[in-house]
Amino acid sequence: MDLNELRREIDRIDGEMIRLFGERMKVAQKIAGYKKERGLPVLDPVREREKLDAIAAANPELCPYITELYGRVFEISRAYQQSVIGEGEAGGFGLLGGSLSHSHSPLIHSMLGDYSYELFERDPDGAREFILSGDWSGLNVTIPYKKLAFTLCGEVSDTAEKCGSVNTLIRRNGKIYGDNTDYFGFLATVRESGVGIGGKKCLVLGSGGAAGAVRAVLSDLGAGEIVTVSRGGEDNYENITRHADADIIVNATPVGMYPENGARPVDISLFPRLSGVFDLIFNPLKTKLILDAEKRGVPSRGGLLMLVAQAKKSSDLFLGRTSDDAIIREIAAELEKRVRNVVLVGMPGCGKTTVGKIVAERLGRPFVDTDSEIERAAGEPIKDIFAKYGEEYFRTLEEKAVGDAGKLAGAVVSVGGGAVMREANRDALRQNGVVVYLMRDTGSLPREGRPLSEGADLSRMRREREPYYKAVADAEIENDDPGHAADGIIEVIRR
Repeated sequence: MDLNELRREIDRIDGEMIRLFGERMKVAQKIAGYKKERGLPVLDPVREREKLDAIAAANPELCPYITELYGRVFEISRAYQQSVIGEGEAGGFGLLGGSLSHSHSPLIHSMLGDYSYELFERDPDGAREFILSGDWSGLNVTIPYKKLAFTLCGEVSDTAEKCGSVNTLIRRNGKIYGDNTDYFGFLATVRESGVGIGGKKCLVLGSGGAAGAVRAVLSDLGAGEIVTVSRGGEDNYENITRHADADIIVNATPVGMYPENGARPVDISLFPRLSGVFDLIFNPLKTKLILDAEKRGVPSRGGLLMLVAQAKKSSDLFLGRTSDDAIIREIAAELEKRVRNVVLVGMPGCGKTTVGKIVAERLGRPFVDTDSEIERAAGEPIKDIFAKYGEEYFRTLEEKAVGDAGKLAGAVVSVGGGAVMREANRDALRQNGVVVYLMRDTGSLPREGRPLSEGADLSRMRREREPYYKAVADAEIENDDPGHAADGIIEVIRR
């Protein structure tokens, strides 16, 4: 086919997609009518998650793209159903922000109470208008509108006043009332970590709405000194080493957040006295900052518990109740289980692909093999890549494939035998993954079709690589039988 023929084929496919999308929206309209008659919420997070998993599993090679596409389709469908039902006229609950496609909030709130919780993406002008005149009963507010929301409140809590921003809005006595449940969320995280704050020098990275809540908590916990570091402030990233005596670092910026995984706001090796590192980011579960802290043995916490804790506090405000704080840990644990990848590492030929596919099928998760992803992207087999361009070129392709796989959530991932030799790959796998070292007797490892295994001393190769396998792994499973190995991996996940 020439280019014009290919474009005509694309046009034909697009036409069919538009027709099918129209049919889908007609069915969505009927579903909205059904839900309206029975008073059911628009959002069904369990079904959406199951649908996304099933769709991704049906075409693992395109898993990241399909997940993104259908995530957006579901958002459009929810908005359409919302307009049909007219829930907004009665005033519902939801999250207001600039970009919300990867928010966990609807799922969390579905576990907190029996109410509808929607996502409202708005630009700055739209956000202001929505806060002032939108049909809502309660709102959470996230990046970048927490300070804007503060200025639009008719009344704020003492906590919000102390923080200088709000992330939760309700209507009270004809006014917009603002509170800051980020304060409660960060306080819960610090307490859960066991890290002491009293008398310590704390660096808060960022000056946005969340940073205000962090500073308020640190102050109330008796921090000795609190320094705010921002790009244009007196204390900035160019002169940050003058605070090398810091004890605590808290990242309240979006640096390192999905999809910019692997970025970090500071190099913690510049701070030899650190006794605690906190990152408010929850996607990925472990940012580069947190992974660096773990390597140094510095106590650290990511943002997932804070996300759930602030949501619980917001839910109480929405419903005018006081619920048991024990639910925070329960929901955080369940959410972590759902989003964590299962990552298999080990020697070439140890059975990662075979066992991984069994695990994925049993758990109903998508399966991704980074070697297959490399071949798909390069358009030729790995053996040919090695022969034409050499190992270093292959490792560069591999780092890209491992990095992409590490950003996934709720997948089963198999990586090439030598991938763990690069620190960037080990970090990428650990950020969202439970890593399992799959072991198999060296004498049973196949060589054919594996460029580095053919003619190699596999015992020596294993001795060289095993320290890296063990360093990155959360568990070790012997593969004496693929089915039994899969059972062992699933048990690890459940624990």
